[in-house]
Amino acid sequence: MNSRLFVAKLFIMLLTVSLVGCAASSNREGIELSGELSVEVTDDVAYLSGVLDSDLVDRLSDLIMENPNVTDLVLVDIRGSFDQQATMEGARLIRRFGLNTQIASTGFVLSGGVDLFLGGVERAIGAGAGVGVHAWSDGTKIKAANLDPMDPVHAAYVNFYLEMGVPERFYWFSLEAAPEDRVYFLSPEEMYDYQLVTQ
Repeated sequence: MNSRLFVAKLFIMLLTVSLVGCAASSNREGIELSGELSVEVTDDVAYLSGVLDSDLVDRLSDLIMENPNVTDLVLVDIRGSFDQQATMEGARLIRRFGLNTQIASTGFVLSGGVDLFLGGVERAIGAGAGVGVHAWSDGTKIKAANLDPMDPVHAAYVNFYLEMGVPERFYWFSLEAAPEDRVYFLSPEEMYDYQLVTQ
């Protein structure tokens, strides 16, 4: 009886793992924004996972105040952001405090997570890590694709990227790479070409 129960549990576990693996490998369309941002600190490294929200600047400020020894932020799986303005301010805070960012090996950053990553003074991307971009949308009716290229909203993004040491062309590339409901993952060559990596 116990062996049957064990086999049944093992089968369910393997089935769950395979279904999750299939979903993860094929989910290049759509961005599911779920999972509150979690922060864990080990020695001088803080590990971040989840979705960035409007409280990001407060969360990062608390992290820095409570852990002044932290020098590096490792982004494990950042699925995007609900508040792009807060994300840009969070990246600026990271830069102001001289912190480095890295994407964990086999980890990923999507959408606004890429912008947070760019805040690092030194930026590294682990082997097998994913960097996903797409055209932005405010979640209602404003979409990047619907705006005139001279619209001041574009200028805010362009200025942010220039401030982070990334060429303007990265912004226009990300708008063309995928619509707002899909994700384009950059190749390693593109990551270096767009100067996302400093190391």
